[in-house]
Amino acid sequence: MEVIQKKGSNKHTFLFKDDAINFAYKDKNGSGDVDLYYADIPKKSSIRIEQNDWLKNVGCLWLILGVFQAGFAIYAGYFTIAKALWVFLGAMCLAWFYFTKIKYTVFHAEKGSLFIVQTDSHDRIIEEIMARKNKQLLAWYGNIDFDNEPEREKSKFKWLCDQGVITNEVLEMKIAQIELYRLTDSTNSTRVLN
Repeated sequence: MEVIQKKGSNKHTFLFKDDAINFAYKDKNGSGDVDLYYADIPKKSSIRIEQNDWLKNVGCLWLILGVFQAGFAIYAGYFTIAKALWVFLGAMCLAWFYFTKIKYTVFHAEKGSLFIVQTDSHDRIIEEIMARKNKQLLAWYGNIDFDNEPEREKSKFKWLCDQGVITNEVLEMKIAQIELYRLTDSTNSTRVLN
């Protein structure tokens, strides 16, 4: 599955493979791509905003200047539409600033970061990433390894529950299976030793 996001001069491509995601980007500063296993993508994210502060500052300055100039012209009794030019220019700069602002949801991983533009496809991309992450974590860590220490296995399943991969009911069931095996195993080893 492939999802492409475009906003302004930015183009982000998400290629969902079976075991990893390829994130490719192209913007005014360059391009690149990164491959990440779904399991390596963290649960928490941050927000990054890309905006042109120069447009905001100039727009506010011109708007304030235009309001004062138009206000003075009205007070003095010689107001014309030309006196409101700075108000119009300031408003245009602020509108341009507003419509060129880009918000990203960012997932920082060890091998790279995913920048998901907050557009119509934003939620669908995150849902797909998290669903595939949970599936991969369950495939990697979802079975009980009876060769491991019981406390280590319990910790593993508690971590999976904290990640939202398994429910509390499944956690309790896995812990009960580990305890049952431990009791059964210790009983069998005691009989063998006697």
